Amino acid sequence: MAYARSSDGIRLHYEVLGRSGATPVLMIQGLGADKHGWDMQRIPLAMHYRVIALDNRGAGRSDKPFGHYSLEQMADDAIAVLDAAGAERAHIVGASMGGAISQMIGLKYPERVLSLTLACTACRNHPWRRELLAGWATAATERGVGTMTREAARWVIGPRSFRRLLPAFGWLGPLAMGRTSHAFVSQVRAILDVDDSVSDRLGEITAPTLVLVGNQDILTPRGDSEELADRLPNAELVVISGAAHGFMVEHASTFNKVLLEFLGRVTRLQREAAAPIAAAS
Repeated sequence: MAYARSSDGIRLHYEVLGRSGATPVLMIQGLGADKHGWDMQRIPLAMHYRVIALDNRGAGRSDKPFGHYSLEQMADDAIAVLDAAGAERAHIVGASMGGAISQMIGLKYPERVLSLTLACTACRNHPWRRELLAGWATAATERGVGTMTREAARWVIGPRSFRRLLPAFGWLGPLAMGRTSHAFVSQVRAILDVDDSVSDRLGEITAPTLVLVGNQDILTPRGDSEELADRLPNAELVVISGAAHGFMVEHASTFNKVLLEFLGRVTRLQREAAAPIAAAS
């Protein structure tokens, strides 16, 4: 079982799949979730890449300290995991809160980023979403993470899949969150504490970027992804029909196909660009 150590001493759990010499892909999950949120992506990706999936602080097997968290701190955590895994650069794939963390990585550590994939995420929080997330934090504190997870499921699962997936979501959600309300609340506050002016800096990110969203996502709707794609200079937007916020599970095959095509194209172009430089040296 692999662990990295953050700058403030927090243990960060991660797992690596794939060949040691393959190009690294770092996968960062969203609010309350752990690396298992990527279970339907990690094995297909590991056939081509070295896949590194971490548990953010406050989730999974990583430490769950009391007190203040920040998304910038969690971006630093992700880089600590890359360092521990011996990965100098990586394709960064982030979902929801993980997508916000990935944006922080792109701004703070551009030299570590081969590409960004920003799934079901946003660059700022609308007042209605701030109110919603604050309500989830209150529910987690007062009624427990398990109850809150079941109540929040309608924001994550698409209407066509809700009855089919809710029993599994209700069981796996609290498990993935480690059943600790204080850590969930600290992650929510980290999201709410982000200054929306950070979105004004996204033009500094030059890495090739894939912005992915489902057209039935009601938590981070299509408009959020359109704004992201407009602000990022080298971004492309892909909208998956019939998909909601949890589309890496509901529509895993389509998600994987789009992601693998993007990563393959970026990898090929970067190798072609590096070839003349290597030949000249």
